[in-house]
Amino acid sequence: MGQVHDSRTIRLTAAGVLVSLGIIYGDIGTSPLYVFKAIIGTRQISEDLVLGGVSCVFWTLTLLTSFKYIYLALNADNKGEGGIFALYALVRRYKAAWVIFPAIIGCASLIADGFITPAISITSAIEGATLNYPNFPVVPIAIGILVLLFFFQQFGTNIVGKTFGPIMLIWFVMIGGLGLVQVLDNLTVLKAINPIYAWDLLIKYPDGFWLLGEVFLCTTGAEALYSDLGHCGKGNIRVGWGFVKIALILNYFGQAAWLLSEQGHTLGGKIPFYALVPEQFLIFSIVIATMAAVIASQALISGTFTLVNEAMKLKLWPSTRVRYPSQQKGQIYVPAINWILMIGTIAVVYIFKGSSAMEGAYGLAIILNMLMTTTLLVFYFSTAKHSRIRTLGIAVVFFSLEFLFLVSNFHKFEQGGWFTYSIAVIFFMMMFVLLKARHLRDRHTEFVDLKHYVPLIQDLQNDNSVPKESTNLVYMAVADSKRYIDSNIIYSIFKKKPKRADVYWFVHVDTVDSPYTSKYSVDTIIPKKCFFIRIKLGFKADHRVNLLFNKILHDMAETSEIDLTSHYDSLQRHSLPADFKFVILHSLASVDSEISTFDNLVIQGYRFIKKHSLSTEEMYGLELANVEVENVPIMVGPPAKVRIKREKEESEREKELRYHGHLN
Repeated sequence: MGQVHDSRTIRLTAAGVLVSLGIIYGDIGTSPLYVFKAIIGTRQISEDLVLGGVSCVFWTLTLLTSFKYIYLALNADNKGEGGIFALYALVRRYKAAWVIFPAIIGCASLIADGFITPAISITSAIEGATLNYPNFPVVPIAIGILVLLFFFQQFGTNIVGKTFGPIMLIWFVMIGGLGLVQVLDNLTVLKAINPIYAWDLLIKYPDGFWLLGEVFLCTTGAEALYSDLGHCGKGNIRVGWGFVKIALILNYFGQAAWLLSEQGHTLGGKIPFYALVPEQFLIFSIVIATMAAVIASQALISGTFTLVNEAMKLKLWPSTRVRYPSQQKGQIYVPAINWILMIGTIAVVYIFKGSSAMEGAYGLAIILNMLMTTTLLVFYFSTAKHSRIRTLGIAVVFFSLEFLFLVSNFHKFEQGGWFTYSIAVIFFMMMFVLLKARHLRDRHTEFVDLKHYVPLIQDLQNDNSVPKESTNLVYMAVADSKRYIDSNIIYSIFKKKPKRADVYWFVHVDTVDSPYTSKYSVDTIIPKKCFFIRIKLGFKADHRVNLLFNKILHDMAETSEIDLTSHYDSLQRHSLPADFKFVILHSLASVDSEISTFDNLVIQGYRFIKKHSLSTEEMYGLELANVEVENVPIMVGPPAKVRIKREKEESEREKELRYHGHLN
């Protein structure tokens, strides 16, 4: 079970920086494997192309990664937590309904990116072996590594996770050193720091603008710097980035220096990254690169699990089983997502074969996520910080920059971008249906004043002519107030079938904006007979309701508010515990409703999703408890209009007259 923690209390330490290298920087740290290979492509190597390309990379890492994420986004933390949902939870309190859409678009695009990152990182690393062995089986080995990677997720990463930081430290020292050697041989490459070279590439070089789509690959892992804020702390991430950026810049400039020596030629199968490696160290560098790629993939997979778990708690994702494979802080495992990602990444390797083909599918979805993060950041700084000048500056700079990246990535759609966009659209539609279905239910769920039903509850409890349903009857309530209760619960207790119990419990679970909140309140409706429990849980806290409810019961028993001993004489004599029954209510649109075509599509989509997701009782951890599932109708539109006329029944005399033709 993940521990409650707050990144604001995580101090800056050497160990903390080392951990951040292993958790956060894998994706962005392995980008030198393929960025320059993508920029050069099949083009003839020229000074304009090389210096313009490395200048674009330098300023992209500076503006997008350093300024937007390291400086701005890390200052927009939600009690020490970061990421698209932490930011959404931070701004939704301002009652702007539209902010949910950037959040779900960002989530869908991040998950879609998860299908490409492991495939391109691992394939790029292994492809180094083809330099000496042209027939090296890259695809089978990449698929084998991916299968092992996803298979071991279920056992947790506690043991191997301790080695992530040191391995990534070796990786960054290695790539920085390789780049430095080349830069010292050709210091003229440093003039590319001047942004005029980037400008000339985009404006003067033939079709240079479209190269931004390839340049963008250098910063695709930037979102992880914000998403994993809670694991590492702001100070450790910022210091770690200082080291990582130096290593990355040295390597990119080193590759540029080598490329300048190849002017007039094409790459012809050469890989700029591995061209920096002395031949005797090639195998070692491939092994380290593959390990770094696996670590990058592991970080992304863990991040996807966390993202899906948060979406579930915000009721934006179908109920899915979540496991806790180890005692490592905050570590979770989502089996369904794990196997979907595994099938998806294997499909990517099988369909695209090589990293060059995957580059077309990579980056197109993640730029959407960055635009959504910028949208929420702009809203946050304009509302929470009341800083109009800063907000305007952020909006102008980053919307302009990211819009250019988005447009430049459009040419990738036919090259493979269709793959990630298709996945992103599927996940977005699923979350959209869940969101609209919840709004539909909330809009049409009626609430009744509970005080009007207190006498009825007391009379039912004393009515021995009604068979007892259970000693304790527990309902999960939509209502978040003791005053008003769901009419569905009243319908279930009194109308569908009277359900007598010694004690009634109405339990409401509320997901709040603070990430790790875990507290409850008790409202006594009838002393020892009826209670309303409100549980407040953060979007990152453990939502195992059955365990939480048991803890609440024992707390109340210790204060003598309730008696947990069985109420049956024969069982009470042996001090056996009281019995509990949970009633789960499923709201179904009444067949008597007249609903619009759109609402009908939402309802049908919701039913399909619910059919293929975890049941409510399993989600709450109640599958082994005494549970009854009931369907209750709700009107989601005006009652259907029907017409029927009663026929007047004729008397025997009238029938006889009609028979003889005396009546018309």
